[in-house]
Amino acid sequence: MFAAATEEFSTSAGALRLTPIQHASLMIQAGGKVLYVDPAQGSYDGLPQADIILITDIHSDHMDPALVDKLRKPSTVILAPKAVAEKVRGSTVISNGETKTVGSFKVDAIPMYNLKPAADGVIYHEKGRGNGYILTYGGKRFYFSGDTEGTPEMKALRNIDVAFVCMNLPFTMTPEAAAEAVRAFHPAIVYPYHYRGSDTNAFAKALAGTGIEVRLRDWYAK
Repeated sequence: MFAAATEEFSTSAGALRLTPIQHASLMIQAGGKVLYVDPAQGSYDGLPQADIILITDIHSDHMDPALVDKLRKPSTVILAPKAVAEKVRGSTVISNGETKTVGSFKVDAIPMYNLKPAADGVIYHEKGRGNGYILTYGGKRFYFSGDTEGTPEMKALRNIDVAFVCMNLPFTMTPEAAAEAVRAFHPAIVYPYHYRGSDTNAFAKALAGTGIEVRLRDWYAK
């Protein structure tokens, strides 16, 4: 059972279907290809094997090497930062600021990191270790933040059609801080994800009147 219903987006290359699985994990189907972002949490029973896998970071809610092995085919392309590639066999390294094209998909790696230590003094995500991603397909740009705060790089993004933005303490940021960052780069549509324990309604309220469409979905359905 999926966490939430499949969402469909029109592009110049045809429909792109996006299915939330759980937390930061989701599946994309477009152009006859299957792409997973951070396959790590939720059920994958009956889901198709991957043509492309994007992994953002080494933490267990984003990276599960055993699950990747179940989803991969001999031809599967796995794009990941160096820290992940050291743990997931067959990965192609993509670093902050790099772009790679796989078939009809263009992937841009965006820095994701904490701006300061959390209240417990820990920096959970060091700059340069992980990637957020912009996935471009059929002229539409989809941004997946990974684990990050509202960094200058996030706020400088432009022309994002659909954004998936994290919010949870102590690891990333508050809903209000996430909304501040989203206001800066102003995507057409934004989904809170990776929000376990956070008030997504506070995020939506903070973006009221901005012209940004906030879509709240349950990424933790039983």
